Amino acid sequence: MKPVQYFSDDYLEQSKSFTAESVLEFLENFRLMQMPEEKSRLISMKIPEPLLNSFRVKCELHGVKYQTQIKELMTRWLNET
Repeated sequence: MKPVQYFSDDYLEQSKSFTAESVLEFLENFRLMQMPEEKSRLISMKIPEPLLNSFRVKCELHGVKYQTQIKELMTRWLNET
């Protein structure tokens, strides 16, 4: 069964004012969102437990997933000049 999307009369009226450029920009952004992400590789690392525990607690306090933070730190380090 295909999902059905219903639009309000207000939305349909508003959409009449969309320019061709804004529609194309929306479609391009939507296409980019649907692209598959880069492939990831599972790695195994030995990290001292106190270091990992402290890192995980700090990430939790900041509302960030610790593996995401590790990837962010790696990316930032590679982009340093």
